[in-house]
Amino acid sequence: IRPFATGGDVLSLTRKRLRERSELSRRTSKNSASKGESVNQPDARFRFIDLFAGLGGFHVALAELGGQGVFAAEWEPTLNSLYKTNFGIAPWSDVSDLDSDAKIALEIPDHDVLTAGFPCQPFSKAGEQLGFEHTLQGQLFFKVFEILKVKRPRRFILENVPNILKHDNGNTLKTIKNKLENELGYKVTVERLSPHQFGVPQIRERAYFIGSLDGLDDFKLPEPTRNETDISSVLQQGSVDVRAVPEQTLRAIDMWDDFLRLSGEVKLPSFPIWSMEFGATYPYKDATPPALWKEQKAHGLDEFQGNFGFSLSGLTVEQQFALLPTHSRRPGDYKFPTWKQSFIRQNRDFFEANSSWILPWMNKWKPWEFPSSLQKFEWNAQGEERRIDKFVVQVRASGIRVKRTSTAPSLIAMTHTQVPILGSEIAGIRRYMSPHECAALQSLGKILLPESDLHAYKALGNAVNARVVKEIAEPLLAQFLADESSSDQQVAA
Repeated sequence: IRPFATGGDVLSLTRKRLRERSELSRRTSKNSASKGESVNQPDARFRFIDLFAGLGGFHVALAELGGQGVFAAEWEPTLNSLYKTNFGIAPWSDVSDLDSDAKIALEIPDHDVLTAGFPCQPFSKAGEQLGFEHTLQGQLFFKVFEILKVKRPRRFILENVPNILKHDNGNTLKTIKNKLENELGYKVTVERLSPHQFGVPQIRERAYFIGSLDGLDDFKLPEPTRNETDISSVLQQGSVDVRAVPEQTLRAIDMWDDFLRLSGEVKLPSFPIWSMEFGATYPYKDATPPALWKEQKAHGLDEFQGNFGFSLSGLTVEQQFALLPTHSRRPGDYKFPTWKQSFIRQNRDFFEANSSWILPWMNKWKPWEFPSSLQKFEWNAQGEERRIDKFVVQVRASGIRVKRTSTAPSLIAMTHTQVPILGSEIAGIRRYMSPHECAALQSLGKILLPESDLHAYKALGNAVNARVVKEIAEPLLAQFLADESSSDQQVAA
């Protein structure tokens, strides 16, 4: 009897065979797409299901390791149909319809690995953070729990935003681990990982819950690569058909490029630049505009200046409201948090120290005529040449953010205005990254994307990164791959 292959031996012995099987998997998926069902792959080394599947990042990763998808679920109609086209499986629509143990047992095939990127909005900093109290999405983790309870796969990988680890003062994490470990008997570890750690030019940290019924003593993630990355590795060559960047956004980029030029040798702030605080004097430490309105009506702000130094004297509350930054006038905001006080103070101090060149810049560009998001600026390229067109730009509610080309901004569930913009010295012209370039940032290969670019960008922002999943899955599934290696060695003998 040939000895059973172990950890590192298995991974090195099987890589070539897994590449061959990955190609076979892609061919069979494409051939079966019109049938709307998964082709049986008797030589697949493990079977997996893909819940809240989206564009299929989990499927891409596990198929490359020789796995066969046997069930998927995706409620969004466009992505549901597209999953069938890409992978040959007609997904279940709403997992909430799997409303009993008997139905789960009947409808979901037996499988070795469960994957799920359960909805992150209830736990995201960008949302209301209702967590499990969210009437629909917050409860979907418990559907994953029910499926694990009934089907008992030997492994699982769950993905969510990193804020889930701190949500509700850590109680959400405790609940999840208690359900999985104490009630179901899985050994669970949680990893915070980002694509840039594995050679993909995107910083997008996510929390991964990794579970096994066989323990995790032998599970070890590969060491993150220290290789340099650059966004150029995912860019399409030649003419790229993408939506035009709005003229107002282009003008705002020009405005901030001029700000950088005028700054000369001045050390640029590491904090976000809030230009609406340039010239402002309204109170922000011991009092706030809403607090003074409550106590003294409009008279409380008569002696102060609002955004960009506009006088608040003699105005009604409504008129004063229009001349104050959005971050300073929220009803009931009677005391600003420490971080906000700090940003206001830092921006006013920066203006006072540099007003000789900032005031002419303000008079030239009139930043108050731009939306609030374009009045704010983040320079994440300290020490580099102060020229925006050499870098990557993203417009967010927090402002125009400029980043080095070593990594793209984190893809989020984007509107088209939040898609990364490439500077003209990177792409020839200032343009949005294309959906296919964003798909490369998510390591999704050449899968078909939604026809509408807006739908494609949103889906890509919600997608799980296939490269990160593969890096997790390869050591997690070493026992399944070892079964294959052992069989191959015995046949060879």
